[in-house]
Amino acid sequence: MAKTLETLKQHCRQEADTACLAKHLAASISGFIEQNPLGHLNISLVGNLGAGKTTFARHLIQSMGHLGKVKSPTYTLCEPYSLKTKRSAYTAHHFDLYRMREPLEWQEVGFAEYFDIPGFCLVEWPEKAEGSLPPFDLEIELMAGTDENERIITINAFLNDGLYVLNHLKKTLSK
Repeated sequence: MAKTLETLKQHCRQEADTACLAKHLAASISGFIEQNPLGHLNISLVGNLGAGKTTFARHLIQSMGHLGKVKSPTYTLCEPYSLKTKRSAYTAHHFDLYRMREPLEWQEVGFAEYFDIPGFCLVEWPEKAEGSLPPFDLEIELMAGTDENERIITINAFLNDGLYVLNHLKKTLSK
């Protein structure tokens, strides 16, 4: 595992709080992409089954301007979403690797190229392809709380681009 450069931990008591955090993170990612039109972020979504990974991804992608449905890529493995900032267009690739049996399967189906194009990759169940995925800029860990809708969300930055996004997010949340 990569060294953690910075961490943010949020206690979201209801789904609206989770949606709000995703919205602020979306603004921080959009800001990064606006500053780096050819930039790319790799983001992992970690948590037990039912922790809310897909729900968080849906709130994040919709907060970035996607108007349609954000569906779970459990069976398709990857769902692409075309997005744009004021200056550039980019793609968010949402992966769900839960059904993968071998770490190299994701490369065999041609997903490796998505990790280099402008935008970001959001990967649920990254441990299913452990050792074959590129390094992650950010990790979003979701843990269920005591209430049905309560989540403890920890965001870790592992690389400088992730640190840029996380520091921007922290500034936004402190206002």
